[in-house]
Amino acid sequence: MNEIVETRQGKLQGKFKNDVMLFAGIPYAAPPVGERRFKAPIAHAPWADVRSATKFGKPAPQLATGGMTSAAPVDWDEDCLVLNVQTPALDDGNRPVLVWIHGGGFRTGQGAIPWYDGAQFVRNGNIVVVSINYRMGALGFADLSRFGGEYETSGANGILDQLFALEWVKDNIRSFGGDPESVTIAGESAGAFSVCSLIASPRAPGLFKRAISQSGSAQHALTKDAAELVTDSFLELAGCKNPEELQQVPVEEILQHQTTLDGQFFGSDDLNHVSPFYPAVGNSVLPGLPIDLIREGAGANVDLLIGTNKDESTLFIMSAVSDEKYQKDAARFGAGSALVETYNGNHPDASATERAVQLGTDFTFRIPSIRVCEARSKMTCNDWMYRFDWESRNGALKATHALEIPFTFDNLGKSGVGVFLGPGDIPQNVADKMHQCWIDFIVDGDPGWPKYEMVDRINMRFDTESEVVTDPDASMRPVWEGIR
Repeated sequence: MNEIVETRQGKLQGKFKNDVMLFAGIPYAAPPVGERRFKAPIAHAPWADVRSATKFGKPAPQLATGGMTSAAPVDWDEDCLVLNVQTPALDDGNRPVLVWIHGGGFRTGQGAIPWYDGAQFVRNGNIVVVSINYRMGALGFADLSRFGGEYETSGANGILDQLFALEWVKDNIRSFGGDPESVTIAGESAGAFSVCSLIASPRAPGLFKRAISQSGSAQHALTKDAAELVTDSFLELAGCKNPEELQQVPVEEILQHQTTLDGQFFGSDDLNHVSPFYPAVGNSVLPGLPIDLIREGAGANVDLLIGTNKDESTLFIMSAVSDEKYQKDAARFGAGSALVETYNGNHPDASATERAVQLGTDFTFRIPSIRVCEARSKMTCNDWMYRFDWESRNGALKATHALEIPFTFDNLGKSGVGVFLGPGDIPQNVADKMHQCWIDFIVDGDPGWPKYEMVDRINMRFDTESEVVTDPDASMRPVWEGIR
């Protein structure tokens, strides 16, 4: 079978892997290096010869943090704007397309992680799968717009990279057997925050039809004032006065400055519980906070599948939490006594640590996801919501953050997944159910349960025995009114 495909930039040589065709490390934009650092992406120059696309490209610069699969140093490169395509065949099949955006807190990650292998979507759903890399941290989100028009998008360049990748898909995916008019974007955590930002962006219409947000929402962005506060500190740490001087700073130093600023602003009310170098608003990519833009009607024609995991915060709360700290954290969110009373009542037999997990899960993930649907409820939108309840057998992880990913991709046998699952039989029936629901949504626009509407707030609850449930958040949702 022919493994050479022609794109707008030139020909690519792919290979067969896992019984599907893989084209890896495809540049979708020019290298954002040198004087292009901190600037908007531009088109990659054409090439004359057949370009090898058999190896994954390098991810964006990042520090190893342990992450989902490994604590080993990452072989990164500032020249990171690449994507990967998996397809059944190079024909005119006009197949639906899934574009996956990786998570990692806008600090770590890459599209080539084994958990994101899309081969099962290709085989089981006849879907073309695309995974992408994009700029992260200061390189993707330092707001340097004060220095002139060429840096106008700098506070959201990581999101603009994603938009540029979607434009590449629109221009080229037909050559890979895909339908550019049937694109679903999807992501988890920072990837899901990205999905909601893309829904909100005025630069996105026409690039995708459906969206899947796994443990993400539309509130995780920096206001203009917050972004400028971060920029002031960044410039001071780097000893630079302008972007041109920053372009000379070694990437390793920039990564260290990010780490310093993460510690400096940790828990700061100045950033409204958002980390430094998250997407910044006040530019042509994100003119306002994504949740506000969505409330005003942005992306109303995009079908949305959104949900969270029952115990997201077990991945972040690694040690015992005292009752004093639990109450102090509740006070930081606002309405502290009401929150404590509600969560004590909802979890009467739980420890302070377990209540802190539920509090953090709801504040960061669950309530913001619900608010996306509430913001869209005034328009004629198609929304579906889920909750992943299957509990890991590995210690106190329970239904932790990111655990649902290998279920949706049907990749329970991939590297690192077993650590999250814990001992015992592989819960393949849960993966079969979720994977098929995701396929049905990508292909037909309906995951197989009733839409989320304000009257009944229906969710699909995924577990050993999955079921449709009505308003699973009724006991705690009212106490969060007015808290952002």
